[in-house]
Amino acid sequence: MKGVSQWRGWPVLKEISWNLFLLCAGSVVTAAGINGILIPHRFVSGGVTGLALLLHYLVPTISVALIYAAANIPLFLAGWFFISRRFFLYSIVGTIIFSSAIAWVDLGVIPVKDPLLAAILAGLILGTGSGIILKSLGSAGGTDILSVILLQRFSIRLGTTRLAFNILVLAAAALLFSLEDALYTLIYLYVSAQIMNLVVTGLSQRKAVFIISPQWERISPRILSEIHRGVTILRGQGAYSQKEQKILYTVVTFREVATLKQIVRSEDPAAFVVVSDTTEVMGHRIGNQPHW
Repeated sequence: MKGVSQWRGWPVLKEISWNLFLLCAGSVVTAAGINGILIPHRFVSGGVTGLALLLHYLVPTISVALIYAAANIPLFLAGWFFISRRFFLYSIVGTIIFSSAIAWVDLGVIPVKDPLLAAILAGLILGTGSGIILKSLGSAGGTDILSVILLQRFSIRLGTTRLAFNILVLAAAALLFSLEDALYTLIYLYVSAQIMNLVVTGLSQRKAVFIISPQWERISPRILSEIHRGVTILRGQGAYSQKEQKILYTVVTFREVATLKQIVRSEDPAAFVVVSDTTEVMGHRIGNQPHW
């Protein structure tokens, strides 16, 4: 028992197990949406999945899972060179899991007859599944790899990139099938992109806060002691009064905004406070950069 308790591989094993769980869970959710909504309603997905569905609709004997797996080979090379070896390996495993889930996970047709409601529901389900997959250290291949590359290089949000990449697939769907099918697919893709952004960033989104108050000397130490976040004191000057004043600048998590507002209100109800969203934050403890 002593040798087992001293084994240092437990953290690594725990990390691998957790990431494999995220890949499996996200793949199952996504596959259920593809087989239960997209294929029965003949919706087209985006990226590599959309390409696989288009070919499947044209030639039903071709497996969606097989096309998806084959089309990912060049994208894997991009992941190897531009992201990380770890991401590459996890993405290979993720693609195998995802392809297997599409082939085997079929919970039946989800009973939603209205195409608009079906498109919204598909966006909710597939956006959630894709977000769970990207919460891991890998991806399920496809445009996820390209999305991660652009996020790291240019800070473009994952859902935004996927939506942009899907324009060509939507154009092909409109030409091969109908404009109505393409518009329903656009609704699904938009909802999916928003839900995926929410799942991936979620409560880890950071808020930048500016506080202008004559009570800054009382507000600042309370932020340090009660929220445990750093505060930067900036020098400012009122354009009308020409008086110098101190401006507090801090970055907090989404969940800490309410506590910060309570602190400010209790010290100075008339304080001027600006809360703004951030794309990403670099730094110790408060940073929320991608983990890939």
